[in-house]
Amino acid sequence: MKRLNRRSFLKGGLASGVTAAAVTGSVGKADAAGDFGGYPDSMGVLVDLTKCIGCRTCEAACNKEQNLPAPDKPFTDMSVHDEVRHGGLPRRTSEKAYTVVNKYEVEGREHPLFRKVQCNHCQEPGCLTSCFVNAYTKTPEGAVIYDPKVCVGCRTCMIACPFYIPAYSYSSPINPVVKKCIMCYDTRLKFGRPPACVEACPQQVMTFGKRKDLIDLAHKTIKSRPSLYLDHVYGEKEVGGTSWMYLTSQDAPFGEIGFDTHLGKQPIINYVKEFLAIVPMVLTIWPALFTGFHLLATRKEAKKNDESVS
Repeated sequence: MKRLNRRSFLKGGLASGVTAAAVTGSVGKADAAGDFGGYPDSMGVLVDLTKCIGCRTCEAACNKEQNLPAPDKPFTDMSVHDEVRHGGLPRRTSEKAYTVVNKYEVEGREHPLFRKVQCNHCQEPGCLTSCFVNAYTKTPEGAVIYDPKVCVGCRTCMIACPFYIPAYSYSSPINPVVKKCIMCYDTRLKFGRPPACVEACPQQVMTFGKRKDLIDLAHKTIKSRPSLYLDHVYGEKEVGGTSWMYLTSQDAPFGEIGFDTHLGKQPIINYVKEFLAIVPMVLTIWPALFTGFHLLATRKEAKKNDESVS
């Protein structure tokens, strides 16, 4: 059977019954997600934010490993950290940067705290269970990866992600691409190697290993220095658990350094099952809309080409 991709989706329009069936599959995935809980021997990363100095070496390593475009400012330019202080928003991951480091000035704290941001690779990913064309996969190694050949550009995953990670590439309206950290799955993780950012860090901020072992390590670390560490491992239980987990200091609680502390312990998908149940009704009109957009875009492109030739 020919694999579904966006081009065939646009050209064929897809019968509403097929579309509804695809989404019914998503609802089925949502029901199954509650019983999944992640792979027991999956890998993960523990990030000790008390050690981070904001050097951006991890950003550079990610950029090189994933063959991403050069940044607007070189990785040696630390002025990017001052944007928040001058009224700007913390930097977010994007199609050109799968990880970023932000600086936080916490009231009552003598020194700033730096926080690395990337996909947290949920145990029960909202992006995966919300995607009706199965563009996402949770691998046994722990990574959440994405297949651009299947994506239809609906961007439901961007809404479903509790951490606002998937980034949409607007460079081509006909061939959409959602980009995010894949934990270096293709080049490293599936071969048992740590992500490039972990290996490159000069401060050993990140520890790579089995998720269950990292949880034990995190709690032992907290108990070893209770006056330094906040007694909470972010990502151990948030939204059902994540592959990337964090430690912070007592004087820089997670809520003060950009973490959402109101996510709860249930996987995000458990909160939107009712929504997914009504999606098939909505999606029956999507094929026609997508086809119309496709025809309009291609006609404009053809007209532009004709004008340039003449």
